[in-house]
Amino acid sequence: MLESSLKVAPLSPAVERRRTFRRPGLFTVLLGAGCGVLFLLVLAPLYSLLSKAVENRDGEFVGLANFTHYLQMGGIESAFFNSLWVSALSMVIVVSLAFMAAWAITRTRLPWTGWIRGALVLPILAPSLLPGISLVYLFGNQGILNNWMMGADIYGPIGIVMGSCFWTFPHALMILLTAMENADGRHYEAATALKASGWRTFWTVTVPGARYGLVSAAFVVFTLVITDFGVPKVIGGQFDVLATDIYKQVIGQQHFEMGAVVSILLLLPALLAFAADRIVQRKQSASLSARSAPYKPPHNPGRDWLGAAMLTPTLVFIVAIIGMAIYASLVTFWPYNLNLSFSNYRFDLMDGGGWSAYTNSLLMALGAMVLGTALVFFNAWLMERTPQSKTMAGLFQFFALLPLAVPGLVLGLAYIFFFNHPDNPLNGLYGTLLILILCTVTHFYAVSHLTAVTALKQLDKEFEAVGESLKASRWRVLFTVTLPLCLPAILDVALYLFVNAMTTVSAVVFLYGPHTQLASVAVMSMDEAGDIAPAAAMAVMIMLTCAGAKLLQGALRAWLDRATRAWRRGA
Repeated sequence: MLESSLKVAPLSPAVERRRTFRRPGLFTVLLGAGCGVLFLLVLAPLYSLLSKAVENRDGEFVGLANFTHYLQMGGIESAFFNSLWVSALSMVIVVSLAFMAAWAITRTRLPWTGWIRGALVLPILAPSLLPGISLVYLFGNQGILNNWMMGADIYGPIGIVMGSCFWTFPHALMILLTAMENADGRHYEAATALKASGWRTFWTVTVPGARYGLVSAAFVVFTLVITDFGVPKVIGGQFDVLATDIYKQVIGQQHFEMGAVVSILLLLPALLAFAADRIVQRKQSASLSARSAPYKPPHNPGRDWLGAAMLTPTLVFIVAIIGMAIYASLVTFWPYNLNLSFSNYRFDLMDGGGWSAYTNSLLMALGAMVLGTALVFFNAWLMERTPQSKTMAGLFQFFALLPLAVPGLVLGLAYIFFFNHPDNPLNGLYGTLLILILCTVTHFYAVSHLTAVTALKQLDKEFEAVGESLKASRWRVLFTVTLPLCLPAILDVALYLFVNAMTTVSAVVFLYGPHTQLASVAVMSMDEAGDIAPAAAMAVMIMLTCAGAKLLQGALRAWLDRATRAWRRGA
């Protein structure tokens, strides 16, 4: 790392005292302003949502009458419990497959692991609507593998579970890869010295070492599935889940107060999963110490073949889903005219907003990337690298992590109640591209914040102190030292916000206006209108755009690495 080459001189007692007791008020005010912004973008809309849930259509307070009515309608027995068991089943399948894939990548000597990793995380670049569309072409009534269903229907829980497994798999895989790559090789050496069998070593060393990753992956997958709107919207059929029930209540029946009730029911399991994950994270201890030795798997052909066997079904499934979407987007008229053409990419002839929807998505994603990256990094810098009281830093950390527990559909509906209220001076934002940008940045703020904070924590705490001793302001240290050293993390945050802004559906489905329809929403609109092939084409365009952004980010990071190495050689 670049910072490792910088020599930090010991601080004089006078400088140490100034650093300890000096508390510039400007930085506290700025971080307080950051708290205010997040309060406006997260807590205020959620309060509007909670208020709407206890009011009738005329705005009169009715207490829990709306919840009682939803219970009498059978919503708890159908949508709520359907969401729970589908999410739990998807969680078990995804975590099991992701653990096997992570084991195969980190505990064998398979070739081309870089390409394998790239293929396994491809679903993260596609909107969650894409697997639903591909599954229709594969296993639907006119699907090419319809006979594989043996009389079962893909429209319903089977399709939801399969589609959810596809798009949540990369999230679990990345968590488990991180957990298993940090294994201490000394534990495996001790197991070998004690002549423990491979099976015993697996259960006494490998699994315990990855236990926190397994728990975290389980909570993440469960939360993603129970809050997802895209997959059940396309392939759920008449199978009710909470996410689609909110959409039906708001868009289909204009029952906004009932939509608020269902949103709160959806918020509860997400909050519980978030809280449980935070508790587990606090208990996690470092798996590597200064004396740890990185684990290098020994040469074992049998183990390599076992790893290949574990990876093959998942790789085939991911490639089949993506390949089917691309093929369906190029077929002229399924299943009667299978000639390939680009007629499905003539979006201006279809419902859904045409190419302008794609352009809007690009503008929104770029806006979310620029505004979000600047806001996230500046606030993280204020919290980590400037003098702040524990109370202020803790308050901001709470605001920054809160969006992680709020489903996108819930946040979008809360934005309607808050920003569309006639007494709100910000009412003019509703229906504009700016409110889509703000909602997207807010929805994905927490992960971006954690990425920036992690990068800032890795920098030596003495940079600012040395700057003070040289009479350099913190602003100068920020622009000349901190920003250059954190550029790789900044690029990661920028890519994360761009990709999620391009692919998100749930956070924006309630907020777009006549002139601000987005590509991900256009996929849903075309699917509803029966234009499934053009919907597949738009989903493919989104995926290719995100893949291009990933390649660009990779090229920039490679250039930064070369520039850093050249600087260090020159220094």
